[in-house]
Amino acid sequence: MCGGYTCSKNLLAFLNVLFLLVSFLLIGVAAYAKASAKITSIELAGGIIASGLFLFAIAVLGLIAGSKHHQVLLFFYVVILFLLFIVQFSVSIACLAFSEAQVRNTVGAIWTDNKVSNATKTDAENYFHCCAWKEEEWQQIGNKNSTILQNCIEDNICKAPATTPGGATTPEGGSMCNTQCCTCSTVIPEKVSTILEATGGIGLFFSFTEMLGVWLAVRFRNQKDPRANPNQFL
Repeated sequence: MCGGYTCSKNLLAFLNVLFLLVSFLLIGVAAYAKASAKITSIELAGGIIASGLFLFAIAVLGLIAGSKHHQVLLFFYVVILFLLFIVQFSVSIACLAFSEAQVRNTVGAIWTDNKVSNATKTDAENYFHCCAWKEEEWQQIGNKNSTILQNCIEDNICKAPATTPGGATTPEGGSMCNTQCCTCSTVIPEKVSTILEATGGIGLFFSFTEMLGVWLAVRFRNQKDPRANPNQFL
């Protein structure tokens, strides 16, 4: 019957190995993206790697606590994992609730107020194949003594839209495409909204695996090791 000491121990170990694999994936993807110049922002890559290292530390703590049936380590493991569950569950719900209009307003405020570095903006333009946030910025002079739009085209940042709306401005204002390029206010909100929905769904799934880890750890902590002294109090 899967509910005894050995089964709980094995399930907890399996769950922590899964956390280890996810942490390696986070660290590896961020390091590869940074090395291949997919991400030039140190802060962005560092944040992903830090998340991977934090998850790695939790998984190692869980493996050590489970293998030794250590009461104190299991207690801290449960507390940390439960706090992580609360944070991840809340963030996942927020991601699912974020609308496209809210994404446009939030990203637009951050972009236009220069709250992010030029490297991060360049990452976004390269990834989403767009140029500047608004159409008015296209005619400004860039770093090559030519307009920003010309710089984007020369650097192969722009990608012609599949269907060109004839340069018509959308109701939000400043969002448009021409035959060669789109503003980032046209492309980013739609794609980021889709990414947020996917991220929220995946985060919600993994938050429940963390809650499963909490339940397993509490259950395992209160079970007796059959190999231990039967008169020992746990």
